[in-house]
Amino acid sequence: MTLSWLMAVAMTDLVVTARGPVRLIELNRPDQLNSMSEELHSGLASVWDEVAADPEARVVVLTGRGRAFSAGGNFDIMTRVQRDAAFREQNVDEARRIILGMVRCPLPVIAAVNGPAVGLGCSLALLSDLVLIAEGAHIADPHVQVGLVAGDGGALVLPLLVGLARAKELLFLGDRVSPQEAVRLGIANRVVPDDKLMAEAMDLAGRLAKLPGQALRETKRAVNLHLEQAIAAVLEPALLAERDSMHAPDHIAIVEKIIAARAGR
Repeated sequence: MTLSWLMAVAMTDLVVTARGPVRLIELNRPDQLNSMSEELHSGLASVWDEVAADPEARVVVLTGRGRAFSAGGNFDIMTRVQRDAAFREQNVDEARRIILGMVRCPLPVIAAVNGPAVGLGCSLALLSDLVLIAEGAHIADPHVQVGLVAGDGGALVLPLLVGLARAKELLFLGDRVSPQEAVRLGIANRVVPDDKLMAEAMDLAGRLAKLPGQALRETKRAVNLHLEQAIAAVLEPALLAERDSMHAPDHIAIVEKIIAARAGR
């Protein structure tokens, strides 16, 4: 990874910092709870190829700045997606690149879930290789509650982690999953005190970085062949179903109602 690329990323909603062999990727919209902007969504679609091409990188740590990991969708973007077919296709293409980028990135990805991980934020955690979750955090996928198909990660990964029945419950109802429940279900590896999360994530990254690189990379690839089978069967139908729901009447009505309520109308 070149210094110029690192500097360019540091000026956006996605910050990448080199810490020895570890690449710290931070979602950087703390005032918006790290909900998606066009820039952030696009950055998440391209960053995995960039870190994979960095010859000095061995491990990635993914987290959010401020008090949230990521609140997921942005209602302004949702409104534009509803009305702009070209932007809708771009959004779906970037979602595909985020998913494939994380699954196929040869470097192990540690999610340090420092706060709410909702919607796409939930998907980012699910797609990571190891997940540390802070005591004050939670995970939820409320796509269905806003009239969307959970196509950008949840439908793909959750059944592999928790089984079909529980995956359907979590996706249909969008209920919050506590840190302890996330570990019990196999969504997260362990719960960490809020003030120790980043230290533990970086310590774990350091341990991984010291392992034989080829063995670690190829083990991730071998284990992710299970995910690749799901990708071959599930990813495109799920993404296309989500795309179609992005401009469906139910979704439009729900978003309009939420925006009106927030405006006090």
